[in-house]
Amino acid sequence: MSDQPHQGPVNPLPPVIVALFFLIFGIEITFFLGEKGIVGGPAAVGWRLAALEEYGFSPKIFWWMIENGVYPPEHLKRFLSYAFVHANFTHTLFVGVFLLALGKMVGEAFGAVATLFIFVLSAICGAVVYGLVVGGETWLVGGYPAVYGLIGAFTYILWLRLGQMGEAQVRAFSLIGFLLGIQLIFGLLFGGPPDWVGDIGGFATGFLVSFIVSPGGWSKILDKLRQR
Repeated sequence: MSDQPHQGPVNPLPPVIVALFFLIFGIEITFFLGEKGIVGGPAAVGWRLAALEEYGFSPKIFWWMIENGVYPPEHLKRFLSYAFVHANFTHTLFVGVFLLALGKMVGEAFGAVATLFIFVLSAICGAVVYGLVVGGETWLVGGYPAVYGLIGAFTYILWLRLGQMGEAQVRAFSLIGFLLGIQLIFGLLFGGPPDWVGDIGGFATGFLVSFIVSPGGWSKILDKLRQR
């Protein structure tokens, strides 16, 4: 007999991940129903395109703001809003899978606030890196840079555990290496925009910020600074 309460076969997802998932898929379902003519009437067919133009991240607008020193709110919102609008259902589906899988592990290890912070900051930094490196007319849309930030946080967790076990910490980067390799192959075979630049920016942000937002992370950094 055990005094512990009964636990289900599947551990519940962190609420912040559930909220992000339903927000992303709620938007996608709205576009889908509009394209099928189920809601919104004839005008609903263009909802997705209108949303991509209104909320997508444009490198051209990014550089216009830098060159003119003007940062209107309707364009600043694009640094985050692009992560919630996707090109099609398949795009949304893959982002959702990554969000649930990596968000669960990172959320359980770091907590809700830190996980949300990583998601948001990775989206923003991924857009900045994309704008600086790619430029041009190709827009950035979809949540890959944000979920790659969660991959970065998960990589940090693996990196830390491998170090504690005395094993090669470089193995922690196997997942990101595999994913970027797949993207490179698909890009060479089928072409497409260089979204992977934003993904790398998101991953690097998630990995590096984990040193601070992980449990006890900031205290460890302060201790090392004091020792120096």
